[in-house]
Amino acid sequence: MKLLPVAPLLLLLLTTLEARPKPAGLALKCRTGPLDIVFVIDSSRSVRPFEFETMRRFMMDIIGSLDVGPNATRVGVIQYSSQVQNIFSLKTFFTRTDMEKAINNIVPLAQGTMTGLAIQYAMNVAFTTQEGARPLHKKIPRIAIIVTDGRPQDRVTEVATQARNAGIEIYAVGIQRADMNSLRAMASPPLEEHVFLVESFELIQQFGKQFQDKLCGVDVCVEQEHGCQHSCISTPGSFYCECNPGYRLNVDGKTCSQCGTGHVDLVMVIDGSKSVRPQNFELVKQFVNRIVDLLDVSPHGTRVGLVQYSSRVRTEFPLNKYHSADEIKKAVMEVEYMEKGTMTGLALKHMVEHSFSELEGARPLAHNVPRIGLVFTDGRSQDDISEWARRAKESGIVMFAVGVGKAVEEELRAIASEPVEQHFSYSADFTTMTHLVENFKLNICPEEGKGEMEIRSPCECEALVQFQTNTVAILQSLTEKIAQMMARLEDLEKQIANKK
Repeated sequence: MKLLPVAPLLLLLLTTLEARPKPAGLALKCRTGPLDIVFVIDSSRSVRPFEFETMRRFMMDIIGSLDVGPNATRVGVIQYSSQVQNIFSLKTFFTRTDMEKAINNIVPLAQGTMTGLAIQYAMNVAFTTQEGARPLHKKIPRIAIIVTDGRPQDRVTEVATQARNAGIEIYAVGIQRADMNSLRAMASPPLEEHVFLVESFELIQQFGKQFQDKLCGVDVCVEQEHGCQHSCISTPGSFYCECNPGYRLNVDGKTCSQCGTGHVDLVMVIDGSKSVRPQNFELVKQFVNRIVDLLDVSPHGTRVGLVQYSSRVRTEFPLNKYHSADEIKKAVMEVEYMEKGTMTGLALKHMVEHSFSELEGARPLAHNVPRIGLVFTDGRSQDDISEWARRAKESGIVMFAVGVGKAVEEELRAIASEPVEQHFSYSADFTTMTHLVENFKLNICPEEGKGEMEIRSPCECEALVQFQTNTVAILQSLTEKIAQMMARLEDLEKQIANKK
């Protein structure tokens, strides 16, 4: 498999391919009941003028999707830096035109970043009945949307907890330089639905559409014919199908087939190096949880451990720590990003020597429970991987390698078990990686047990082969589309040259 040096173009292409039109018949406005929404906007000196203009557009795009009015949704806006300024309260305007005019007139404060102070103001002032919030007994949701580009200069954890306990649902939207730990400290649970990190101001408007769907609760599974045999799961602007426990999703992405069950000891080793970047690390965690959703997790079933590495290695949780999929998924979302280097060899050494020890929950080799290691990496290792990749396989661990972005094919093949083509895969970017998991459901295929536990899941094996086949087909298709696009660009250049 050749790794193509066209990541930026591929990302653009994938964004285009994955953009799906809204189903016919969907209303343009939110169908939820009334809301009280307050935007809390960072206008510190680190926010440059054109970036603040993008924040304005983001607010107006969200407001444009709302059914605003005194008895419908009410909107307020505050901005903050070293101080907090009320732009307009929940009782001030009841038309989008008036709100947009006020937003366009905002003059940024251009001072520090006192996010905790802004949350305190929202709780004590902006969401009071005096400022237009409906009384709590009416049970109208109170929603704060915090948009920030930096690390708070004051404490946010305690005041955000107080705000959530007061009935305010907090969405934390970070842009570029935003600190992920601070976003998570502010946001309401579940964090995966309330924390967003947008890599650049240029992308915030594209993100705004997804956020509208999340905020408005548009349920595509309800609004259109989905065709899922078992369960339909809504995502922003789209959906995917899931199967009941004991079944797998077929290649058509809609129907389900019954499978056998294989129990394994699975350790996932994820790259937390600096090159991954915070937003992509969140996608890696979602990828991990998609895999967990496939497994029958229990003390006597499948056990899962997680290791993160950069310049050092850290066991996030061992095989014997959690005994249910929900516990594991919650722990995964709480993992903090390491940054720094890429010592993949050191991570493999740690996995072999510690993660699959009986002390950390691996079952004795005599029980013939398959040991499976999944290694995720986005770049070239800064140390040698060959020795410990070999030792891992010699010790009986079935190794899968998933490479993203600048991952090196030679290293992925060195990590992967035989047959190599069935044990390693590559994605040009993190978004594609998550997309592939959602659509083809990566399956772990345990080898056949030979002793007191007979472990085999032929249904899952077939699914893994199908996953590999589909992955190659998709990459080939994308390569062809890129070639077509380059040809069109060349034609355009010739046309322009001829007109001169």
